[in-house]
Amino acid sequence: MAQKSYDERLSEIAKKKEQLDAQEKAIKKRQSEDERKKRTRRLIEMGGIVESVLGRSTTDDDKIRFMNFLNKQESNGKFFSKAMNEVIVEEDN
Repeated sequence: MAQKSYDERLSEIAKKKEQLDAQEKAIKKRQSEDERKKRTRRLIEMGGIVESVLGRSTTDDDKIRFMNFLNKQESNGKFFSKAMNEVIVEEDN
């Protein structure tokens, strides 16, 4: 059996590298799509929670009011951030 030349071996390696690069790109694309879908779901759920607490559907004006409210909470002592980042300790009942 004839031994492959250096050029043939290098060509095979280059081809494998292209295939691996394509696989890497496809995996990163799927990962990005999954992360985007998860983020979209979280945002929709948060909107649902806000509407649930309000007891009504939100309006475009509500977005501005809500943003202003949260900014006010943050400027007054980061109340929103503290509440959201607080570790919840469940007690055994």
